[in-house]
Amino acid sequence: MSVDDRFTASDAARASDLAEVSETDLQTPTPARRAFLARMMASGFALAVQPVVADVIHTSDDGLDVGPTSIDLPGDKNEALPAYYAKPKGATHALPVVLVVQEIFGVHEHIQDLCRRLAKLGYFAVAPELYFRQGDPRQYTSIPELVDKIVSKVPDSQVMSDLDATAAWATSHGGDAKHLAITGFCWGGRITWLYATHNPHLKAAVAWYGPLVGQPTANTPRFPVDFAGELKVPVLGLYGGQDPNIKQEHVAQMREALAKVHSKSQIIVYPDAGHGFNADYRPSYNEADAKDGWQHMLAWFKQNGVPGAA
Repeated sequence: MSVDDRFTASDAARASDLAEVSETDLQTPTPARRAFLARMMASGFALAVQPVVADVIHTSDDGLDVGPTSIDLPGDKNEALPAYYAKPKGATHALPVVLVVQEIFGVHEHIQDLCRRLAKLGYFAVAPELYFRQGDPRQYTSIPELVDKIVSKVPDSQVMSDLDATAAWATSHGGDAKHLAITGFCWGGRITWLYATHNPHLKAAVAWYGPLVGQPTANTPRFPVDFAGELKVPVLGLYGGQDPNIKQEHVAQMREALAKVHSKSQIIVYPDAGHGFNADYRPSYNEADAKDGWQHMLAWFKQNGVPGAA
């Protein structure tokens, strides 16, 4: 099947296949860690987004090395970060790395599929489960509860550190440290802007409908409009003109902040798109704008030194 094949009821059997976690894919294959990763892989789409639309895009893993892994974290807590990765099978050279940052729903099926799409283009794509200390986002049935119980409790500093560990893991498993990019969606869109201020080795960043302004908290003290002058790499922002949460006045504020510091970052607004326009499993999906945004993302990566290896 190709990346345009659709997810049908027959794909339910795939969950049990994905739940088989290989010993070689785990850094410390303890029973507890295997169980956590199997649960992560078998859960499909987060409960908070049910019901899922009927014609979800499903990307085959043919020709790819994919699956769950765990990344040992620095420090004395003996923590391991669950993640999903996808890369071309049998690569004989270091691959460009793309960190894929989740929506508020965690590394569910949609994020895993995006990793496979990137891998088909020659990238080593890795999506770390950035809420794993706070809980499993797939098990919450409502978005407000998910935000209150998990998302609001995740500190930016923790996320930055986990992304650094993910990049280091990728480069020690066949990734090219000199060709590192990041892309994120919704919650992950804001994180993408933030990571572009954090990692000096990053080459390119693409943020999909990530919040640009907001109310500071102890865990999320700043938003992109606050740190536009600190960006170490150019960021491409992809936004929907009909997004009820990220208003056009927010976009205007961000563009003004970028212009003041002569940033090379850019923002594209799709006038007819709402929030989550790339989320093909939700009614918010806008096929034309999603495909155009994807091509702009790939061009941005290439323009800034992270072309695919395919």
